Amino acid sequence: MSENILVIGSCGQLGTELVESLRKIYGDANVIASDIRQSDDAIFKQGPFETLDILDKNKLSEILTQYKPTQVYHLAALLSATAEAKPKLGWTLNMDGLFNVLDAAIDFKIGKVYWPSSIAVFGPNTPVNNTPQNCVMDPNTIYGISKQAGERYCEYYFQKRGVDVRSIRYPGLIGYKSAPGGGTTDYAVSIYHDALTAGKHNCFLSENTELPMLYMPDALKATLDIMHAPADKIKIRSSYNLSGMSFAPKEITKAIQKYIPEFTTEYNPDKRQAIADSWPNSIDDAEARQDWGWQPSYNLDTMTKDMLVNLAPTYGKTLSL
Repeated sequence: MSENILVIGSCGQLGTELVESLRKIYGDANVIASDIRQSDDAIFKQGPFETLDILDKNKLSEILTQYKPTQVYHLAALLSATAEAKPKLGWTLNMDGLFNVLDAAIDFKIGKVYWPSSIAVFGPNTPVNNTPQNCVMDPNTIYGISKQAGERYCEYYFQKRGVDVRSIRYPGLIGYKSAPGGGTTDYAVSIYHDALTAGKHNCFLSENTELPMLYMPDALKATLDIMHAPADKIKIRSSYNLSGMSFAPKEITKAIQKYIPEFTTEYNPDKRQAIADSWPNSIDDAEARQDWGWQPSYNLDTMTKDMLVNLAPTYGKTLSL
């Protein structure tokens, strides 16, 4: 049986690269991208694209009826800082969108559903170092609360309704192919652009704020690995802890200075600092490694070199790294 894959919320930081990866595997025609508006990225012109507001159940049903997807990747969400500014919209989009997809998985007999969670499910009473898979979870942001509730619903739909739903708790995601999307960890994307343009970065977190991060190639690998794993290997149906590396702004600054010595960072923490302070410093992802073989490929230094090499041509620069 051939696979037809629908990616909802495809034009964001993760979705853009996921569509590209999926089309390399399954073919352009078999991966349907969708979002509330179309990105200018060339990848979206290479295969089907549907305009979809995930809160519009009728439009979702039309798309599912037309394409009959066997897998759905549901990425549409309002991220941490943006959801704090619009809490009711954040809750409605993040929760009702998930319900629409989970219910559709039953009605349209969709084989597998992917839904991303986040380290935002943790909170101020969570152990901050090597945060375990199962621990106190007391999120204090709308994004985190909606992700924690979403995890419970995903597990419920698996146990009670038989929906093969799979999930990862992403740390901060860093990539060079799309712009930041309104998250608290987005400084770790902006800082590379600033290094190549202004030569300095104004950081909205304090210099010692250590957070878990993941480079986009590793995030894509993990996402595809968990979806391609046999169902009996997926032991956790809420969401898996996932880790790549942990660092603070002062450490990423030093990593960049190895290649651009004159680069500097100024620290002016804003309201996002309180969000970051409620999140873990590092993550224990032993279950993901054991159950479906997760293994990251990048650390801070190898990621920094790759980011700078790939971003430099965007600004008409070449770096000898």
